[in-house]
Amino acid sequence: MSLTKARDLLRLAEMAAARHSGITLADIAEEFGSDHRTAQRMARALEEVFENVEITTDTERRRHWRLDDSRLVQMQGLRDRELVALEMGIRRASRDGAENEARALTSLRDRLLATMPKPHARRAEADAEAILEAHGFASRPGPRTRAAPLVLETITEALKGPFMLEIEYAGRGNDTPRTRRLEPYGLILGVRRYLVAREQGRGNTMLHFRLDRIRSIRLHDTVFSRDPDFNLEQHTARAFGSFHSDAEFGEVVWRFDASVADVAREFLFHPEQEMQDEADGALTVRFQASGWLEMAWHLYQWGNKVSVLAPPQLADMVAGAQRGDFPALP
Repeated sequence: MSLTKARDLLRLAEMAAARHSGITLADIAEEFGSDHRTAQRMARALEEVFENVEITTDTERRRHWRLDDSRLVQMQGLRDRELVALEMGIRRASRDGAENEARALTSLRDRLLATMPKPHARRAEADAEAILEAHGFASRPGPRTRAAPLVLETITEALKGPFMLEIEYAGRGNDTPRTRRLEPYGLILGVRRYLVAREQGRGNTMLHFRLDRIRSIRLHDTVFSRDPDFNLEQHTARAFGSFHSDAEFGEVVWRFDASVADVAREFLFHPEQEMQDEADGALTVRFQASGWLEMAWHLYQWGNKVSVLAPPQLADMVAGAQRGDFPALP
């Protein structure tokens, strides 16, 4: 049996043990993206490997497979990717002010880690921390471009190594994809998702690759040495959103009218922002970043209640587009 099939079988056993009524062929097909015949083969494999599988039929004549003894499943402990998902859920909940949810998830995480052997728990925590650091915690809600699950999974594995990646990248428009060999350093998760990486043969410059333009991806077993001085959080702070441009980087100054100053004061527009209350009740916000287009998209939501004092290029972009009839603020 291949490693992939073994993992799938263990995942199937987890499902059969966790669900009170067991699993159906439809559940298997949905979970693994398989057809009906493949789901049948997986169910038969579950019966062969786990002798204590109970098979029942419901009123709609659907068969259910249920695993009573879950000891083998419990021995697997908590996987690093599962711990990452919990940690990111905790941090997002805290960021969004959902403290009850953050405490509940933290309690669940601690309880699960407590059931694991200490060496396994330490390894899972170390791997999870590396992945979380690479993600940069730049994820924001709202519309975003799609990224193939295989692309994200492969990048995550590469970041844990760290291993070299080889991608076929389309670039802009209908450009013919070309092969790039990369040293991955992290992910920027926003409206568009970017891989931050150095390309072999192009020096130490950090480049950004849109995930939706990656046509194929392959993980190499070649390990590279990460630059110890690189900090993803500092790198992402050079942009307002997910788009970086050295040519646009510079001081940004916005002035919010007194009527919306209290609302604007609750926003974190940038990690290194400075706020100043004006004598007339207005609020001035300053920070250094690039990405004028994403700034313009955000400023549109404030209508005519905000003025751009710098840079002049951004002021020109929003001029004439500010409305006064929006019924609500962001």
